[in-house]
Amino acid sequence: MAEKNIPPEVVSRVAELREQLNYHNYRYYVLDDPMISDAEFDRRMAELTRLEEAYDLARPDSPTQRVGAQPLDKFETVLHRQPMLSLENAFSEAEVFAFDERLKRFLKTTDAFDYVLEPKMDGCAVELVYENGRLTTGSTRGDGFRGENVTQNLKTIHTIPLGLLTAGEPAPELLEVRGEVYMDLPEFKQYNAERLARGEPAFANPRNAAAGSLRQLDPKITAARPLKIYCYGVGEVRGRNFDTHWEVLQTLKQWGLRVNPLIERGRGVEAAIAYHQKLEHKRHDQHHGLPYEIDGMVIKVDPLALQERLGAKSRSPRWALAYKFAATQATTRILAIEVNVGRTGAVTPMAVMEPVEVGGVTVSRATLHNEDEVAKKDVRVGDTVLVQRAGDVIPEVVKVIVEERPPEAQPFQMPGNCPVCDTRLVRPIGEKVTRCPNPDCVASLTRGIQHFAGKSAMDIDGLGEKIVQQLVEVGLVKDVGDLYHLTEGDLIPLERFAAKSARNIVSAIEASREVPLWRLINALGIRYVGEATAQLLARHFPSLEQLMAADQEALLHVEGVGEQVEYSIREFFDNERNQALIKRLQDLGVRGLPPKPQAASSLGGKTFVFTGGLANISRDEAKAMVAARGGKVTSSVSAKTDYVVAGADPGSKLAKAEALGVEIMDEAKFRELLEGKT
Repeated sequence: MAEKNIPPEVVSRVAELREQLNYHNYRYYVLDDPMISDAEFDRRMAELTRLEEAYDLARPDSPTQRVGAQPLDKFETVLHRQPMLSLENAFSEAEVFAFDERLKRFLKTTDAFDYVLEPKMDGCAVELVYENGRLTTGSTRGDGFRGENVTQNLKTIHTIPLGLLTAGEPAPELLEVRGEVYMDLPEFKQYNAERLARGEPAFANPRNAAAGSLRQLDPKITAARPLKIYCYGVGEVRGRNFDTHWEVLQTLKQWGLRVNPLIERGRGVEAAIAYHQKLEHKRHDQHHGLPYEIDGMVIKVDPLALQERLGAKSRSPRWALAYKFAATQATTRILAIEVNVGRTGAVTPMAVMEPVEVGGVTVSRATLHNEDEVAKKDVRVGDTVLVQRAGDVIPEVVKVIVEERPPEAQPFQMPGNCPVCDTRLVRPIGEKVTRCPNPDCVASLTRGIQHFAGKSAMDIDGLGEKIVQQLVEVGLVKDVGDLYHLTEGDLIPLERFAAKSARNIVSAIEASREVPLWRLINALGIRYVGEATAQLLARHFPSLEQLMAADQEALLHVEGVGEQVEYSIREFFDNERNQALIKRLQDLGVRGLPPKPQAASSLGGKTFVFTGGLANISRDEAKAMVAARGGKVTSSVSAKTDYVVAGADPGSKLAKAEALGVEIMDEAKFRELLEGKT
């Protein structure tokens, strides 16, 4: 249908709807400040779709085209008008100072430079070409000179405008924009979980996920993935001149292109060093950490005239430098796969690796979780693997680089017998964990005593791993009851002991004879009963005898106790061996003191929301701790929320809490609140 035969009011309405939807898309995805409801946006989108289909008015830059075009047979090649060069890397302050000195020598000056300082996004670099304000081509970086045409895929990313906003700044004739496509960490984790649920392999990191998403021949697949973009520069521009890189970035924002809000301008190399330190801190800050991955910062000379004078080397510009962080992922080789026995008899495979630096720490061991996890990832001795470490979390093997597998590498097999006591291992039906059933196994005994003496149990200061191992090995301690028979004379002859250290440990053991009941319950090591559940149980059963006598109905009446926990509690107390141990502890004067009445309501009426991962306790335990003190946990933030507890990789709840002025605390502050220290 020719446009001249279309009613003018339809043409006008279509243009109006496109302008409105592009603007509201910008408000929602770029500014994170919507002006209309989702329902209203959807209503206008539906109207535009209906009019375009009815009058054949669809065009490539319409908001209706974001859902993805028809699948492609292959990607075409796009030549970049100006090369997308890589950056020279620096890994130390000394190298950054050397970069600054090189620039001064080259330009024959001693003056400090104005630098633009940017987070170095760990994603997939792309180029967007706008002609007279409309997005016409989008491509990957490729080899820097030519990339793949992924225009249809890039159009599905809502943070990329299909048309430039021109209210404050007219669109140039030609604009080549460079940016980084990435995934936020919470969305990446959710996306990987969905892939695993469908039986598909997980991506190793958000960078690989972003790159893989852009290289889908079917744009509808890309449209379903949570991709975003930050723009960081331009290539060729016709119809607009700039004096500084900072001016470029501010103008890109006026055109509706997304620019990282953390970018700063600073004078001198010292400002760059300080910015790097600030980013490094923010990257690991559990409270106000970044929701996406960065692998360093980029330092750019701000005046474009100086950039032009400095020019470029064969593969990188002289006027920019990437100052990298210590890697949080690295490759290394598996030397052996050992199995460790825990306090409950759980047998866990552990990779022994060639030492490698990950996140600034040298690691040589990584958890493999369980037998099924080893089989799923097909980890073998001799394999080259990708390992990662985040914060203080135990390193883990992310994936095997199968292409580098030696031909003699054999699949891992869980041993049939316990590596410590040689008892036949068992794997209960429906469980992922293989266990040593021997209650006298030295390994499980040692770890059980460590747990009993731990900070969240009997809190016996000084009984660390090596001390406990020594006590077990020399036969002084065969169960936790033996701790209360130890004397200074028993300890002084042992390695690592002197009169003072022996006296301190005996005193700490004596002080633990009377503890809050929840500590004693937790110390017993009942499967599935941690610190939080122990506190809930202590509130409902104010003596150990009452808890031991509780039947199924009474246990299930406790909020937070399900069938699995209830069964484990009754199984533990029905065991004659455990009954004898508890009787012995009681005869030795070990008592659990009932909770003070006021503790139950210390958080009475307070509402909590949790976001992000907690380092030392599970989310369920944290919720139970709040409930044990009379508080309430909800899933969404509102003006009625009293506290938001933010762990690692917090989601959008954190931003909403900040906007509403809700008090935000990290895990340490949460602990202090529970203990009445704040």
